[in-house]
Amino acid sequence: MTLTLARKDGTAVAGPAGQALKVRGMTVSYGQTPVVFSVDMDVPEGAMMAIVGPNGAGKSTLLKAMLGIVTPLSGRVEVYGRALKGALPRIAYVPQRASVDWDFPTRVIDVVLMGLSRELGLLRRIRKPHIAQAMDCLARVGMEDFADRQIGQLSGGQQQRVFLARALAQKADLYLLDEPFAGVDAATEAAIIDVLKSLRDTGKTVVAVHHDLSTVPDYFDHVFLINRSRIAQGRVAEVFTSDALSKTYGGRLATAQLGELKLDAG
Repeated sequence: MTLTLARKDGTAVAGPAGQALKVRGMTVSYGQTPVVFSVDMDVPEGAMMAIVGPNGAGKSTLLKAMLGIVTPLSGRVEVYGRALKGALPRIAYVPQRASVDWDFPTRVIDVVLMGLSRELGLLRRIRKPHIAQAMDCLARVGMEDFADRQIGQLSGGQQQRVFLARALAQKADLYLLDEPFAGVDAATEAAIIDVLKSLRDTGKTVVAVHHDLSTVPDYFDHVFLINRSRIAQGRVAEVFTSDALSKTYGGRLATAQLGELKLDAG
């Protein structure tokens, strides 16, 4: 991806893409045990990056620390060259489905309208254009026919699609998703990845905690390997190797599983 820069005479010149997200020295501890230790991460603009690692490696904690949902012991975050607080309007976050109270009595359309909170303002006056925007976002994830359904009445995959629609309504530049494919059916997974790739293709940046190693090469172009601290990061073709995965998972990733991935040795 390239950025278009302007010369003094007003003509355009192409320049290299910048960093959508930069994390430096991120350390998070629960009690006396560091869950994430001194992590650095760089996410280029227009990338689709998977955060990959074993259970308990700190993947979700890292994502939450980036957003300030959990308080780190140390570390700083920049989003498009700005401190996190000043860049929050450019970020959309999709949490783990298991962390959401699905018994809360609200309709699907109302959940998506939450993504328009900046446009609605303090008075939250919902007008026809807002409804139209929300319906368009639902259509993009194949859920427009469920707009008046109670969110708790949906299947797990349908609920995940609705939360993605809410993120789309935010019209963000950086999308952070915590295990968006966990517990969903194959059709929902295909629908979600199509939407995420369409965001990437329009210059947006996507970072997702991901657990299925077999789909990383098909779904993502960048990968971040973590086991409490950073193991490797970069383009999938360069760093998603048997050697790097062995360092990330240790004995928890069987040799047979590595063989099935058909990866380079290092």
